[in-house]
Amino acid sequence: MIHNTNYEVIIIGGSYSGLSAAMSLGRSLRQVLVIDSGLPCNRQTPHSHNFITHDGEKPAVISAKAKVQVDFYDTVQFYNGLAISAIQTENGFEIKTESGKVFTSEKVLFATGIRDLLPKIDGFADCWGISILHCPYCHGYEVKKEKTAIIANGDMGFEYAKLISNWTTDLRILTNGKSIFTLEQSRILQEHKIQIIEDEIVAVEQENGYIQHIGFKNQSKIEVKAVYFKLPFEQHCPLPKSLGCELTEQGLLKVDAFQKTTVPGVFASGDCHIQARSVAMAVSSGSFAGASINKELIDESFV
Repeated sequence: MIHNTNYEVIIIGGSYSGLSAAMSLGRSLRQVLVIDSGLPCNRQTPHSHNFITHDGEKPAVISAKAKVQVDFYDTVQFYNGLAISAIQTENGFEIKTESGKVFTSEKVLFATGIRDLLPKIDGFADCWGISILHCPYCHGYEVKKEKTAIIANGDMGFEYAKLISNWTTDLRILTNGKSIFTLEQSRILQEHKIQIIEDEIVAVEQENGYIQHIGFKNQSKIEVKAVYFKLPFEQHCPLPKSLGCELTEQGLLKVDAFQKTTVPGVFASGDCHIQARSVAMAVSSGSFAGASINKELIDESFV
């Protein structure tokens, strides 16, 4: 039962980045509240990789272990729920939850992640994070040398194909419409035996999230074991924008070298501000954000 409503720091988002920040702050003797709605973006992903000491572990196991360790610090408390409003006050911030609870703090950290905008392709959502992937560093080893496709086009598709070709040479690019590759890009892709398929994708045939075929509007289909796709996204939480935090051109929260947003007292860590999405990156940025917040609180106490 949470009795306190006033904290030095409120962290919104209790996954890898938020928990890492909470540990930094807990070890700095700060009064911290972590508000989490329990919907991490990788909840469908079966295994996490490229995070040393946890390679191949289930994401939920990593976060559960982290929460137990953070809970050791008695200055850190947890609230299971959804934060629905944030306002700036004379002394800091006021956060209201869906249940009507109101908490206040001097600083706020958003570790709220992003929401992927899935295309309306039959079977796609079932495979997202399992065999439709975003990062070869996280998942490429597990599908190395397999029949692989990239859904992309233009300059980004060209660079993506170069990257993924490190893990497999059995590769094709699905532009899902007319190709906009330059003649030079098309020539290079052809030299590397990377096929360009322009037909519209209509279905992903899968079993338990694992792709078997991709079907096209012209009724043809190809066999693949993995697909890479950089999905469009939006901020998972609207509260930073409501406070006036600026976004980058990519739609990420704009932060400085100390992970401060453009609003004084508001910080961000994890996927909501990092282009390179991985558990390791989220943990790193959370740890640093916690240290940055603690340093700002110390500096303010010496004024």
